[in-house]
Amino acid sequence: MITLNGDRAALAGPVTLANVNAVLDEGNAVFKAPSITVDLAGVTEVDSTAVSVLLEWRRAAARDKRAIGYVNYPENLKSLIKLYGVSELLVVS
Repeated sequence: MITLNGDRAALAGPVTLANVNAVLDEGNAVFKAPSITVDLAGVTEVDSTAVSVLLEWRRAAARDKRAIGYVNYPENLKSLIKLYGVSELLVVS
C-alpha cells in the first residue's frame, strides 16, 4: 500500500474504514525521515477515515519533530477535506 523511496512515499489503493488501521500502522512504521512527502495520486477510494489518517500522520510527525506533506490529492479526498474544514491543516488548495 505504501511505497517508500527516500523522502518520498506513494500511497496506493483504498483508504476506508475497512483498512484504516493497516494503512495508519504502515505509515507510522515507515515514515521516519526528518521530512517526507506522501504522493496520494494512487489512492483509489476514500471515506472520512482517510482524512483522519492524514491528520494523525501529521500529528505523529509534529510530535517527533518531523515534517510531512501531501501532494496529488484525489478530487474525492479534496472534497472531504474541504467538507470537514481542515484544508489549512492539510494544505489543500
